[in-house]
Amino acid sequence: MITLHGKGVYGGIAIGRLSFLRRRGVSVRRRTVSDISAELARFEIARERALSELDELHGKALRNIDESGAQIFEIHKMMLEDDDYVDSIVHTIRAERVGAEYAVATAAENFSMVFSSMDDPYMQARAADVRDISHRLIETLSGKREESAQTWSEPRIVCADDLAPSETVQLDRESVSAFITAEGSVNSHTAILARTMGIPAVVDVGEELLDAEDGSEAIVDGFTGKIYLSPDKETLARMQKKQEEDRKAKALLEKYKGMDNVTLDGKKIEVFANIQGLREVGAALLHDAGGIGLFRSEFLYLDREDFPTEEEQFQVYKTVLQSMGGKKVVIRTLDIGADKQVGYFGLDGEENPAMGMRAIRICLSRPEIFRPQLRALLRASVFENLAVMFPMITSVTEVENILSQVAEVKKELKKEKLPFSEEIEFGIMIETPAAAIISDRLAPLVDFFSVGTNDLTQYTLALDRQNRSLSHFFDPHHEAVFRLIEFATESAHRHGKWIGICGELASDLSLTERFLRMGIDELSVSPTYILPLRDKIRNTDLSKTKGEKI
Repeated sequence: MITLHGKGVYGGIAIGRLSFLRRRGVSVRRRTVSDISAELARFEIARERALSELDELHGKALRNIDESGAQIFEIHKMMLEDDDYVDSIVHTIRAERVGAEYAVATAAENFSMVFSSMDDPYMQARAADVRDISHRLIETLSGKREESAQTWSEPRIVCADDLAPSETVQLDRESVSAFITAEGSVNSHTAILARTMGIPAVVDVGEELLDAEDGSEAIVDGFTGKIYLSPDKETLARMQKKQEEDRKAKALLEKYKGMDNVTLDGKKIEVFANIQGLREVGAALLHDAGGIGLFRSEFLYLDREDFPTEEEQFQVYKTVLQSMGGKKVVIRTLDIGADKQVGYFGLDGEENPAMGMRAIRICLSRPEIFRPQLRALLRASVFENLAVMFPMITSVTEVENILSQVAEVKKELKKEKLPFSEEIEFGIMIETPAAAIISDRLAPLVDFFSVGTNDLTQYTLALDRQNRSLSHFFDPHHEAVFRLIEFATESAHRHGKWIGICGELASDLSLTERFLRMGIDELSVSPTYILPLRDKIRNTDLSKTKGEKI
């Protein structure tokens, strides 16, 4: 038996056979070109195609993983559009009169060396991203683009020298029990994807991994970062026991299915699911969600070349409402802009998209986009329990304008004799400090609040949450954020309205008791977090002094 040591990325035990991810290599040689303009055109065509492919990967990640996993490919697009990177390639082609493949390879080597030499571990991990986007460009230029995902007849432990995010997201999750890499970093985007996908993973194992035989038996311990090659009987028995204990721990959560989310002292709270689209409705039901707290409608606008029609939207909203069987479904109107750009919207380029034309600002500026969605939502409301919420609110005037448009759409539908429910709830997201601070004025206008903690933290701390180089300044537990949430909660309850949290902090179990004590009425999390959150709630006693052992 050989024991290798790496860095655990996601906890879990996998026992099975190794399968090495085989790539078709692309050889890059230096060649002189006579027509510089033609070569620059070749490069630009390849770059546009690579950007299009990244859009497809972004859409796939949104559908199959989640928003945070998909953001990785937005970052790759930004790198591919970076002026320094592009200018470096263009300069090499012009100055050295060489082929685009060689120029890209040169830029990849130079930029990856720069990132690797940085002190910040996160920035060091960006070297892999530069190599990934450069490899994509070279494959496209050489006509050897390879996108098909490898599959196996039984779950395998996938091995590679390193895995690019694009390779990771295309792995068949049903045929992969774990993955291990010789290189890599816990800060890499591939590691982030592994955690998001829930696949046991170990990185930075070293070149010894590459000496292992394809098909040999192995054990991956994602908790400790250890790899056991050709394990002996004692190790196998020990790890099988650990694997079973892990399964039992997860199975314990299953006992909470069908139970109320109620504390030991009797306080009840709703636990809903955040979902990207129709494909995740099943996951929400499987994990016993009390409803849908955030249905991101913008998925309807992604991965296409034109706006979805009113009828297309109506059918989707109708389906999710019927599928949830009377449980509340909160649908957020489109939140395009910032990190979610869609070309056919024709939005102008912005220096800081997070502070620019996005979400409700687009809707209020362009009623030809907003009105069809409102019509589709109202028409779907007759098919069960619908609530609609509007993102990025900053003023009373915005809410009044929204409700005015809703009233006009209702008149249109009545005139056309198209039914809708008068019981539909309308709410707003509290994700700007402005909305939180004037929540006492906003509460009388709406039926509920939902706190988007990701953006609320970003705007409160004046930090771009997409800028990983600022990660050590980013404090999601900042007291200012909690004070804004608490004030919004008090404002909602003072006016008889309910308030939920649908941002990432909702799934932070270290904060559950604090939110319960604040009086939060609903927490909405990714489906896999529902039962762990229920476990936490049912083992919390608010009658005891905070910090006192139960």
